[in-house]
Amino acid sequence: MQKGPLDSVRIIEFASIGPGPFCGMLLSDLGADVIRIDRPGARGGFPSDVTSRGRRSIALNLKEAADIELALQLISKADGLIEGYRPGVMERNGLGPDVALKRNPKLVYGRMTGWGQTGPLAHAAGHDLNYIALTGALHAMGRSDSPPSPPLNLVGDYGGGALYLAFGLCAGILNARATGEGQVIDCAMTDGAASLSAMFYGLRAMGLWHDEREANLLDGGAHFYDTYECQDRKWVSIGSLEPQFYALLREKAGLTDPAFDTQMDRQNWPQLKEKLATIFKTKTRQEWCEIMEGSDVCFAPVLSMAEAPAHAHNKARQTFIEIAGVTQPAPAPRFSKTPGSVQGPPPAIGAHREEILKDWGLN
Repeated sequence: MQKGPLDSVRIIEFASIGPGPFCGMLLSDLGADVIRIDRPGARGGFPSDVTSRGRRSIALNLKEAADIELALQLISKADGLIEGYRPGVMERNGLGPDVALKRNPKLVYGRMTGWGQTGPLAHAAGHDLNYIALTGALHAMGRSDSPPSPPLNLVGDYGGGALYLAFGLCAGILNARATGEGQVIDCAMTDGAASLSAMFYGLRAMGLWHDEREANLLDGGAHFYDTYECQDRKWVSIGSLEPQFYALLREKAGLTDPAFDTQMDRQNWPQLKEKLATIFKTKTRQEWCEIMEGSDVCFAPVLSMAEAPAHAHNKARQTFIEIAGVTQPAPAPRFSKTPGSVQGPPPAIGAHREEILKDWGLN
């Protein structure tokens, strides 16, 4: 197995749900040695638990002094730590940042929560949908005649949480190696989701974005940036923003009606969407693919998760792989000299205790 760009990095991950495992997966896929501390008796090791792939597991009872001490010994050897509990939980377990950094001054202590470590909501329960609701992101998603649409948990948990924590850990570890000083990362999904919305707050300040849904350039308001149903009840996506791409859309879809001449006239967008919807229903999705796919229309079929791995582009790039019979995304992004790779299947709980202690130089 080739070594990824994070080959020299050691991470301790305290088992959690959602964004915590995904962050661990991202780091492991790029070569980090991620050791997950699990609860004794927990269930795990299922091939379908994709975000748990690529690490080793040790089971520790954090109510026992000996196991807390062993956790601290592991922490003393680590570059970074991931925990996703409510504020104060790690401190009550005797594993808070002050204790950990005393054992390992170079440690980057990553804390991921929905609301953050401080603020009036810090100790409240919540989920992805609540976190992105507070940032303005959720309000902007969906059709004008429908409630705001939950975008799976891609924006809060994974985009605003796991990705920002992985990025923060890498930055913190670089700094620690240069200065000899570790630090604590307060990664709140509200902060991350707000950060992801930076462009839209900028557009709003310029008067180019409105709070109404389906009334803007990138939220389905424009006829040239939306999804359309085809004759076979399958869907296609169109993103013909630039004038040259819009001209090609008109050519390939046969949009000769002069009403399409004024691309950026917002008042005409609703009626042009209706006309374009009627046109796309005259052919099947495959027929539109044969006309537009691969061109500069900015076109793609809307594929289901069952269809996506079989698409020619995804197959050519090996975007999806299969492990233990489970189709799943391959590591990303791609590196020319130190490519990432899946280091192994999801671990059985506690399966690597002796191996971990030996590799990390502990008795």
